[in-house]
Amino acid sequence: MQRYKYFLYSFLIILIDQAVKLAVKFNMEYDGEIELLGSGRPSFKIHFLENPGAAFGMTIQNFVNVFGGDMSPTTAKLILSLFSLLIMPVIGYVLYKVSTQKSLLPLFVSFIFGGAVGNIIDRVFYGVWFSGMNNYQGGLMHGRVVDMFYFDIWEGMIGGTYMSLWPVFNIADSAISIGIVAILLFQKKFLEQHEKQELTNSPAEA
Repeated sequence: MQRYKYFLYSFLIILIDQAVKLAVKFNMEYDGEIELLGSGRPSFKIHFLENPGAAFGMTIQNFVNVFGGDMSPTTAKLILSLFSLLIMPVIGYVLYKVSTQKSLLPLFVSFIFGGAVGNIIDRVFYGVWFSGMNNYQGGLMHGRVVDMFYFDIWEGMIGGTYMSLWPVFNIADSAISIGIVAILLFQKKFLEQHEKQELTNSPAEA
């Protein structure tokens, strides 16, 4: 049971993430926004966007173009969706392996797994489920990720390119970011806790 409770945490993240995305998609106009905290700048808003790329709006196409390459949005989207599907079982396996550790590491891995699956659902299936909605042209593996949370601190043009200080994101992005940052910050502590647990479980070998 210890192993599977962390998968339950991932499942809860997926449910909440999808519920919020569907609520926004069915109740807001595209590019519409609702102010939650503050007015003007700085403020925190619900701002409905659909993201063809990875977390926080990053795309493979933009990355390739920076290095002088040329890739169509369709190809970039397909590569990202396929990569996401391939990496998902790897993260799930890692969660299964670390789930018996008596530390917060499995919890943070469950955040990453739940967030990854939440965004994969959008990329793989939203192009089929919502084809034709709001001029949505998708298909299987060509869906767009729904984003909605926005810290409106600054936006403007830099070198002819529109930029905002904080990108629009969703619950899945947040879960992934929290998990990764926590693991990076506390990896030494997690390793020490794991070594202590190993010594406790195998005193004879120690």
